[in-house]
Amino acid sequence: MYYSETKVIMGGLAHVPILILIVNFIKGKFESITSKVVAVKTEEPKVKVVEVKEEEVQVGNLNASEVKEEAE
Repeated sequence: MYYSETKVIMGGLAHVPILILIVNFIKGKFESITSKVVAVKTEEPKVKVVEVKEEEVQVGNLNASEVKEEAE
């Protein structure tokens, strides 16, 4: 037996609230799980700050041969 287009649309619309309830239930379960995981990882890592030392390059001390070696 074939259903009319109206009955098919009405049946689909009747199931939309049920699908929304199922999706919200699953979403709520995942939110509760992720809140527990995030609460455990709130500690900040211990990081040691190290200063970077910069060296000055003296241009006057370079020979032409040293410059050519670096360019190749």
